[in-house]
Amino acid sequence: MHYFAHAKVNIFLKIVGARGNYHELYSRFMRVRDLFDTLSFVPKQTTQAFELVGDFQCALEHNTLYKIYRALHDQGFSKEIERVMQSYALHVKKKIPTGAGLGGGSSDAATFLRMLNDTAELSLSNEEMMRIGARVGADVAFFVSGYESANVSGIGEIVESYDEEALELEVFTPDLACDTARVYETFREFFLASITPQIAFRMFSCTSAELLASYEPKMLNDLYAACLKAYPELSTMAKEGWFFSGSGSSFFRIKEK
Repeated sequence: MHYFAHAKVNIFLKIVGARGNYHELYSRFMRVRDLFDTLSFVPKQTTQAFELVGDFQCALEHNTLYKIYRALHDQGFSKEIERVMQSYALHVKKKIPTGAGLGGGSSDAATFLRMLNDTAELSLSNEEMMRIGARVGADVAFFVSGYESANVSGIGEIVESYDEEALELEVFTPDLACDTARVYETFREFFLASITPQIAFRMFSCTSAELLASYEPKMLNDLYAACLKAYPELSTMAKEGWFFSGSGSSFFRIKEK
């Protein structure tokens, strides 16, 4: 059985404060319907406790999929998880680019959590899975929720459904991978003092279509200017009429009819 891990875009992303080394935000997340990774269980080929098949560029211990595996162990589900993973490897066919602001790693993690909940019969509720996911990564809770559109706040752990259908979006990702930590560090150094929380509060009540029709890309996404400063070459890749997602490097727009 195949599971689909959809990408997301940030219709808007406003930084409203700092919490230690983290940044508090207000954002509208929207699922991208036709961009997704595909996850499935396949027969195991090795004796590794956790076998992952796919094109990944990070060490296993830093992979969000492995972190979900460990988190469920920590929640007391070792026996149930091992009953599945002793026979199967996790296969991931990647379509969502990395370093793109599309949440691919978080979406994969949320989807794997759902796969294990189903296959290992853990009987976790959606709310319980969201809490587990939030401990693994800031965006995981949104992907677990299953919402097409949501207002997200805190450091990403507060997810509230926004009553609208996902827009038909097209995504353009330049040949540039942006490091999220570097972009946020640049924002904190050069732009944190000029945040405008009041605008963020107003944006929460607007539809996504209204937001895209009313604001310029740099006003919608506080990280856009920081990303341009951290990666000056990005300015040559931007296109008129496209909006910036997350910490980049992807741009998106409503599909033209």
